[in-house]
Amino acid sequence: MTGWTSLWPSWLFNRYVGIGLLWMLLAAGIAVVMNVVGIHVVGAIDGWERWLRDHSAHFLVWRLVLYAGTAYGWWRMRTRLRQREPEPETHQRLLRVEIAAVTTVVLLEASQLLSHG
Repeated sequence: MTGWTSLWPSWLFNRYVGIGLLWMLLAAGIAVVMNVVGIHVVGAIDGWERWLRDHSAHFLVWRLVLYAGTAYGWWRMRTRLRQREPEPETHQRLLRVEIAAVTTVVLLEASQLLSHG
């Protein structure tokens, strides 16, 4: 008879997965708290939506800075990985991830642009 742990994949109980999940939970909690505080500061949800719309250019700049920082970190990691694993398979794998990431960012930003015209 096997224990209940054999039913779950081993990566699910990895320490790094747990830390990553905690960070995601913390980020989501901060986002919820900021929205609730913002709604209370401006008085109503309509005022909060108006404030967000009026400051959308600032948020765009913030997102672009985050994208640039992420791209810089990716480039450094990519360079180290290519030195450690110079095989062509590694290059193809990285290229697929890069295309997926850029496509995701472009689609997210396009959806923002289309929804707020």
